[in-house]
Amino acid sequence: MGGDHGPAVTVPACAAFLERHADAQLLLVGRPDAWPALPAVLQGERCRLVAATEVVTMDDPVEVALRRKKDSSMRVAIEQVREGAADAAVSAGNTGALMAIARYVLKTLEGIDRPAIATQIPNVGGGATTMLDLGANVDCSAEHLLQFAIMGSALVAATGGCARPSVGLLNIGEEVIKGNDVIKRAGQLLREAAARGDLNFYGNVEGNDIFKGTTDIVVCDGFVGNVALKTSEGLASMVGTLLRQEFERSVYTRLVALLALPVLHRFKQRVDHRRYNGAALLGLRGLVFKSHGSADAFAFEQALERAYDAARARLLERVREGIAHAAPLLTSVEPAPT
Repeated sequence: MGGDHGPAVTVPACAAFLERHADAQLLLVGRPDAWPALPAVLQGERCRLVAATEVVTMDDPVEVALRRKKDSSMRVAIEQVREGAADAAVSAGNTGALMAIARYVLKTLEGIDRPAIATQIPNVGGGATTMLDLGANVDCSAEHLLQFAIMGSALVAATGGCARPSVGLLNIGEEVIKGNDVIKRAGQLLREAAARGDLNFYGNVEGNDIFKGTTDIVVCDGFVGNVALKTSEGLASMVGTLLRQEFERSVYTRLVALLALPVLHRFKQRVDHRRYNGAALLGLRGLVFKSHGSADAFAFEQALERAYDAARARLLERVREGIAHAAPLLTSVEPAPT
């Protein structure tokens, strides 16, 4: 029900997803009176409708979503994960509400103080850099950043086919002496964790390293991460706009553009943010993935794919194992919610 388009996007995305995966099943959660006619693939045994009487809107305050809308589609979907009816929940709805409800319903894993949002950003190497946190935690301690690094490593190892993904700590310079006290302390903890075999720490990285693909993972606090994410999306949009403007400038540029069309098409595919849709909410006792609110059917299907891959790869167990192994370095700074 969430996002800018609701069932008009999620229904065809779910149909395409089920057609691609014969072993998958879907629970579609929402208000029955709002559903369009379902495609045949969503009317079989592999798909079931779960009714919810309320919907969290994109501008609902977290308090309203959490305390007043207790039968919202978002909450009912996450409850399916808690009860074991689903392996993962995917939503394109209100991000703040999704994080708050997921944390309240599922709770955090032992050893995790705060969940983090992780997603992929395309890089020049043809792959993607996984970055976290992207907005769940504005103020972070060094221990939080270590937790993010361990959870991000588990995510990339489980779904990215990389047994020992490299981790970079986002800083204003590569040198160990740079950064504020939190970053310096985090670097020390990450080096200690690397020495213990908890993760593969590369060292400090700068903003341009995100797009270079210098490391598989970049760790930062949620304020910096969210700014970096929105900047990358803005740059991709700007490049597309500039290319369209140049194409329309004259007959000559149109001819040149036609000759370069195959290259431009490949470039568009590589920077298309829809291919990387689906951010993981890491640190919870269940799998939850967040789709862009503006996602179209193709993008929402990618979010379903990420949740599917994470469930098949036992991401939750891998995060739990990684945190348990690094427990001596993880001094809890706040009690986990019960």
